[in-house]
Parts: sequence; C-alpha cells; structure tokens
Amino acid sequence: MQMCFNMSAIKIENLSKKYIIGHQKQERYTALRDVLMHKMRGIGQRLRHPLSPNREEINIEEFWALKDISLKIQQGDRVGIIGRNGAGKSTLLKVLSRITEPTNGKIHLNGRVASLLEVGTGFHPELSGRENIYLNDAILGMGRNEIKRKFDEIVDFSGVEKFLDTPVKRYSSGMYVRLAFAVAAHLEPEILVVDEVLAVGDAQFQKKCLGKMELAGKEERTVLFVSHNMAAVTSLCQRGILLDSGRIEYDGSTSIGIVQYYSDSSGSPSFLYTSQSKMIGDQSAELVSACIENHLGETSAEIDITKSSNITMQYRILSENKSSIAVPNFHFYTSDGVCAFISSPKNLKAYS
Repeated sequence: MQMCFNMSAIKIENLSKKYIIGHQKQERYTALRDVLMHKMRGIGQRLRHPLSPNREEINIEEFWALKDISLKIQQGDRVGIIGRNGAGKSTLLKVLSRITEPTNGKIHLNGRVASLLEVGTGFHPELSGRENIYLNDAILGMGRNEIKRKFDEIVDFSGVEKFLDTPVKRYSSGMYVRLAFAVAAHLEPEILVVDEVLAVGDAQFQKKCLGKMELAGKEERTVLFVSHNMAAVTSLCQRGILLDSGRIEYDGSTSIGIVQYYSDSSGSPSFLYTSQSKMIGDQSAELVSACIENHLGETSAEIDITKSSNITMQYRILSENKSSIAVPNFHFYTSDGVCAFISSPKNLKAYS
C-alpha cells in the first residue's frame, strides 16, 4: 500500500480481495482401503504442516469479496457506500483502513485515516473509558498534549462522563460506540471511515454523529460512510457508490444510487420523483404529472397518514417497443429523506 500526496484523498486502482473458503466434504460410502489411505495422507500432511487442517477433509473455494475496484475520491467528498449484505462494503473499508491487505491492486491515501468499523475496535476491555481514550488516541497518532486539550470535548460528545472510570467491558454496545466514535471524530483525520456501527446508537446520538461527519466534510475532510439507513446516507452524502458482489454497480448521485439499490432489490424498474420534477431511473419512462389528494378529495401537499389518500401520477413511455416496458415502481420519500413506501406494479393501473 502506498502513500501519495496529490489532489485526490483516495485513489484506488484495480483493487481485488480474495478469501479462501473451506467446505467440509460430505461423507460417502468408502472401503477400508480408502479410509486407510486417507488417514495416511492426513498424517503426512500434518508432519509437514502441523497447524494446517487436513485438506483431505475439506473442499477449497476461492471467494472474491472485491473484484477490480477503481475509484478516485477527492478531498472533502462525503461518500455513501451502499449495497446488500455481502456486497463487499466492509471489506473495502477494512482494506482502506489497513486492517487487511488487498490481493491485487493499489491504494493511494493522502492524509491520516481514522476508522470506526466495529464496536469497541482498539479498546482494551479491562481498562476504563478514561484510560482507553488516552490509549486509543495515542495509537491513532495524537500526542499527549493534543489528547489533554481535546479530552473534555471527547467526553462531552460521548456522553459517558458518569462511567468514565468504569472498565469498558461493562459498557453497553451503545456506550461503546459513543466513546469510540467520539475518539475517532476528534482525532480530526483527513479521512474518516465509518461502518454500520452507528446503528447501535440512539436517534439523538446518530443525529449528533451525522452532524459531526457533515462538519468534517465542510472542513475539507473526506468521509466514507457505510450504512443501510438510506435517510442517513441521503442527508449526509452527496455521492453514492453501489456495490454488488464485490463490483461497482453505480457511482454518482446519492439519490440515483439509492433508487437503483431499491430497484435491484425489488426486481422491477424504479423511479424517483424529486422536487425538481425530474424522473430519476433508467430513462425508459418520463413523469408527466403528479397529484396528491387528501381524504376529502382536495389537492394538498400534506396528507394525514391515519386517513386514506390518493396519489395520481402520469408517465410517458419513451421506448419504441412499449409492449416490453414493465409498469415502474415509484419511491416516495419524506422531507428528511426517509423512504415512506414503494409502489408495486400490482397496485398500479395502467391506461393506454
């Protein structure tokens, strides 16, 4: 892994990460001769490699968690990395954080990296919160005077002042992540890497963390944020990267990336109607108009969710082969970026 000081905070070239997975062989009918030969080969292997498993008993499979990833992230970018479980999001962050080495490819990092990938990473369970603050900050590269200067800020942000002299092994997962994020955020790194760990915090703390990461972006620090909370990704990130099976499926606008993510999950074409009256999707259809009627039949921008309402939308199919176009899904978001619901082709009426 190389350090390179240029305009890009992160530059990734043809990055791949391979894991070797072993599967236990299924038992089958064997003769006594086969059993004896199998045992002899196993003994020979153990004499050569005492700590290795008996390869006669397992099937070896190669699994590519990342495959030919190439990215360039500029300084100050706030990037949301989304995708299904197993898509390669956490592996990418672990490679960037130097927790694991890539199999192939190069990474160029410009600046100090602080990562928060798992609850309590880098904390010693027998030490108190106070001792772990000094230990973790020292590991991350802060000097003792700098730690003393920021100590009160870290404690105030974490909200665990009452338990500061308690061993962290007695902390709840929420308290763990509060302290861990406070330490990483106040390191003031050039690159801040955050995985899904914020999900264990309460709503108030999540809001505080998002505000801190947004401030980091305004201060020209780079933020990489992995989350399944699409509202958080929408509010924080101006760029979205969608991963699928270790490859980049989309890199661009966050809102379009989220729509594509939901579209892949539902298996139907999906579109997002924004306040700019544009259709975001695969461009096979165009939204003409949209109207919301409340339970009284009156056109309104606000509806009572406890009562029935109607949403009327007209769209135009742009493809020449109109018979092959499926009825699209529409995603409806609240003002704070939360996906309220997704329409299904089954409950939409198509008129020619």
